[in-house]
Amino acid sequence: MSTEPLTAERILEATEEVLRRHGPAKATVVDVARQLGVSHGSVYRHFRTKSALREAVTKRWLDRTTRELSSIADDEPKDAEASLRAWLAGLFEAKRRKAGDDPQLFATYEVLLAENSEVVEEHITELVAQIEQIVHWGVERGQFTALGPDAQVARAVFDATSRFHDPAYAPQWLKPEILVEFEAVVDLVLGGLRLLDRS
Repeated sequence: MSTEPLTAERILEATEEVLRRHGPAKATVVDVARQLGVSHGSVYRHFRTKSALREAVTKRWLDRTTRELSSIADDEPKDAEASLRAWLAGLFEAKRRKAGDDPQLFATYEVLLAENSEVVEEHITELVAQIEQIVHWGVERGQFTALGPDAQVARAVFDATSRFHDPAYAPQWLKPEILVEFEAVVDLVLGGLRLLDRS
């Protein structure tokens, strides 16, 4: 048995390892407990059901991306266009890295994402809110045209770039020309947001 205190974070780390090894269909709470050297009852004291554990590990995985991008979104930009470009590139890179570095775990999370639509919706809401902050600053500084409510514009930007962050498109992210295609879409989106010359 382990002598380390059992924390929710340790359980989530072990769950990730078990999911990587066994996949979502075969991974059990008993496997997680075995990985930690504790009884499965100890795991259930932190997460009352297998579903709650899978939801928590999915949220943890998605939150990594949100945290990575928050440093861009939270830093009031001098140049909103450069910030939005950096944010979109950061999102694409984070998703590509997850798909490329650990394809087994990425495939597992695709299954979990389908199970935990509420967690996914919360994640998308957080990401769109980050875009909204950058759009707001761009409009406020006169760098972007107010094309509608900031939240609506932010969601449109998110949707327009979905090919570069929605896991359904992950096989395309390996194409040699994908970065050129990404830049073309981002240029188009930013061109649409740029302040129109009204003179």
